[in-house]
Amino acid sequence: MATLTESTPDIRTEIRKMNDRFETLFALGDASGVASLYTVHGTLLPPGSEAIRGFEGIRNFWQAVMNMGIKQVKLVSVEVEQLTDTTIEQGQYVLSGENEQTLDQGKYMVIWKRHQDQWKLDQDMWNTSLKP
Repeated sequence: MATLTESTPDIRTEIRKMNDRFETLFALGDASGVASLYTVHGTLLPPGSEAIRGFEGIRNFWQAVMNMGIKQVKLVSVEVEQLTDTTIEQGQYVLSGENEQTLDQGKYMVIWKRHQDQWKLDQDMWNTSLKP
């Protein structure tokens, strides 16, 4: 039976690189590029919505978010734990619009899967910390 290992600088660095890539592709408005960071069976679990699965659904979701005026995503890992080919990340996000105006901020949980020597998002869930 596999057990969780302590978070190592290596896994934190790998996840940071992938989050940097996500942020860059998002800022470029490249929804297809963002969707390519997910596994083939990747799933988004956005608040107030049903699960969204697969490349097309994920691409369409992120394109709609970009079309709403969100220009930038900032991701900050809080905890990263690795279990062989799976990593669990808990973090905080900020979504910004024009002139870096904060539109939303909250927390997220991602299950990463290692695929062909690269980490990919597999399960991605988040919710806002803003009060209505």
